[in-house]
Amino acid sequence: MSPRGVAIPDLRERLFAAAERVVTRDGAAALTSRAVADEAQCAKGVLHAHFAGLDEFVAALVLDRFAGSARGAEALAGRVGRGAVADNLVDFAVALLDSLDPAVVGLAMTRPTTSLHTRRALEAGEPGFAAMQESVAGYLEAEREAGRVPEGADPHTIALALVGTVHHLLMTRSPHAPFDSRATSARLVTVLLGPPVGPPA
Repeated sequence: MSPRGVAIPDLRERLFAAAERVVTRDGAAALTSRAVADEAQCAKGVLHAHFAGLDEFVAALVLDRFAGSARGAEALAGRVGRGAVADNLVDFAVALLDSLDPAVVGLAMTRPTTSLHTRRALEAGEPGFAAMQESVAGYLEAEREAGRVPEGADPHTIALALVGTVHHLLMTRSPHAPFDSRATSARLVTVLLGPPVGPPA
């Protein structure tokens, strides 16, 4: 929930999705509260009725997408022993990379007040990359115990490398350059995990 509170989750997501469409289609400069309201087919001023301003709104959008990715990382616990370990990690990485349009990330990083809102919220405990890293490490530990990750593998280092690299890509890729999230994630996971481990003898 935003600092000013948005009581209706559907309205939050409607506004967030509208903002993403505006930025993806028209660029970051086109994002205004009026453009969001028009795109969401909501009354003028609805954004300011629930957020202190556009900076707080963009921060809430970014934090919402981070929280969704953190839930995706938590869900890896339910994949232990199911599917290929590499595929499970690639699916998580792709979901994180695709959680925010590069133009939205750029907007959040270049608006100082938005960046400050986001950083303070994460420091206060909002789920972000630290939570994702912890969940990925826990998943890899469980898979190592199941014999599906090499005994000598360091789950925490692998999780740090995976989440840290994806974080870097999410924050730095160009909105205009072609980018294949799945192919990039697959290459990264292959390097980090090494050859697949066969079933226990």
